[in-house]
Amino acid sequence: MRNRATLAAVSAVTGALALTALAVPAAQAATTAGPAVTFSELKVNSGKNIVVGTTTQVTVAATYTVTKPATLAASSFQTGPVLYRGDTLGLDSDDVLLGDDPGTCTASSSTVLKCTAKIQFRPDASEDDGDLVNAEAGSWKLGALAADDNGGLTWQGGLGTTKLQRRATLTVNASPEPVKKGKTITVTGKLARANWETNKYAGYATQSVKLQFRKKGSTTYTTLKTIKTNSTGNLSTTVTASTDGYYRYSFAGTTTTPAVSATGDYIDVQ
Repeated sequence: MRNRATLAAVSAVTGALALTALAVPAAQAATTAGPAVTFSELKVNSGKNIVVGTTTQVTVAATYTVTKPATLAASSFQTGPVLYRGDTLGLDSDDVLLGDDPGTCTASSSTVLKCTAKIQFRPDASEDDGDLVNAEAGSWKLGALAADDNGGLTWQGGLGTTKLQRRATLTVNASPEPVKKGKTITVTGKLARANWETNKYAGYATQSVKLQFRKKGSTTYTTLKTIKTNSTGNLSTTVTASTDGYYRYSFAGTTTTPAVSATGDYIDVQ
């Protein structure tokens, strides 16, 4: 199934976790109590932001703990992590992201299960079952879902947060090269990010980007100035040639887009 679950999708396939044996009518799914379990220690992608490019599916791992009554058989329900937006997690949530398959759990005691799962993210235009649209980049809340053999659902939100981001690219070109000391160097570049709906990279407009310089023989970049991208993501500024070294642009990132730095472009100053 698609890992971007709407209310209709969750209602049609109980739990929206590819739990095909648990399909029940929407009305029953909404009223049947789920297994008496609680979730804790949920970690998605090792706590790192989730960054998705233009076409390739990104699969991240999740780990979590399930606590259950000793009398409740682990084989009688299935579980999985959930990303969601909105105040609450459930059938009426505004937006929900789940994995294609339920998690795999191992009992560490009669009441505690240690579980792992995977969550898939697909740009919308990349294939027929693509999921992500650009508006979905940003902050998401973390939760979990359990579904039992009777069609019951147990949702638990408030288990943390993560960021789902559109991969960025950044280029730089310093010219002329070589250049005489004291002459003007023009440094151009472009900041772009993944458009999940077109499967292409598009310029990221009006973003602050640092121009940095690393002297030959040094390992440290120093910021020379900060400029903004234009309406198509392009960058251009000038500096005075002083010594051999590398120029690069560096972008600090936003909620929807990760940080990125261009590979330094070397200038020989004569």
